[in-house]
Amino acid sequence: MNTRRKLIIALGGSALASPTFPAFAQKQPEKKRIWRIGVLLALLSAESVEAQAFRQGLQSLGYIEGRDVIIDWRSADGDNAKVPELAAELVRRNSDVIVVDTTLPAQILKRTTSTIPIVMTIVADPEGSKLIESLARPGGNITGLSIMLAELSAKRLELLKEATPNIVRVAILWNSETPYHAKAIDRLNAAGNTLGLKLNLMDVRSPDRFDSAFAAFERANAQALYVLDCPLFYNNRTRILKLAAEARLPAVSGETPYADAGALLTYGANYADQLRRSAAYVDKIFKGAAPGTLPVEQPTVFELVVNGKTAKTLGFKIPESVLVRAEKVIQ
Repeated sequence: MNTRRKLIIALGGSALASPTFPAFAQKQPEKKRIWRIGVLLALLSAESVEAQAFRQGLQSLGYIEGRDVIIDWRSADGDNAKVPELAAELVRRNSDVIVVDTTLPAQILKRTTSTIPIVMTIVADPEGSKLIESLARPGGNITGLSIMLAELSAKRLELLKEATPNIVRVAILWNSETPYHAKAIDRLNAAGNTLGLKLNLMDVRSPDRFDSAFAAFERANAQALYVLDCPLFYNNRTRILKLAAEARLPAVSGETPYADAGALLTYGANYADQLRRSAAYVDKIFKGAAPGTLPVEQPTVFELVVNGKTAKTLGFKIPESVLVRAEKVIQ
């Protein structure tokens, strides 16, 4: 074999054997994607039992932090003024999905991004707040869970009347800046008429109005207090219930921590269950579902909590018909 032919064979063989030749290059394993989840909380704290239930929900679906997901927690600690910047920060961090607790952060994010999927967890009235087109087909980039706050308002008033049958005058603490409160007030007025209750409404939009509100309740001879759910009241619940105790007013609200802090009873959706269920929405979005096609779900777990200690202090005997329905009685 002449020298020229030997050289051609040698070059051809080396080209075929070369590991850098495209047709025969060794395929590199694909790098596993790590999803980035933003969590924006206006009402809850990142350390709360409810917020941690979201983490547990992800774990039950097989997600491990650091391996599959990174969670960026942001909490306004009850200060609504902080929410816009926290929302903008999570958008700048290129979150793959953002989970929110209440109405305000959902509304701000809706204005901030139309592309990042948003999952609601304890939003009171997503349709009335113009966050979605309908519960069955939300449209846009928002889906998640509602807590039916307006719908449950009348039920709480009924429970208050059943627990304290002799009351006729109920003070209502509400906040006109909270989007769903107007609808809740309509439900309360209708229920009050049916139950034979006279309602005294006090619109409070800042903590410095609490004292004057309770002074007005005293002048109206209120016999009980109904606190509509909102971040302002929730983050000042200890003060509100202290004022109620001083006025000897049995209080009712929708969120369990109120009962823990001294309210006579609370009834509403279980927030921990809501946060846990929201992880399933995140999972579906990661698997390719469009948020606008995922129906918004209603609560499935409700919780009635009665504070027997408060009842005793105020001289009320809670009827057995209420106690037997309670998930928890505080003694």
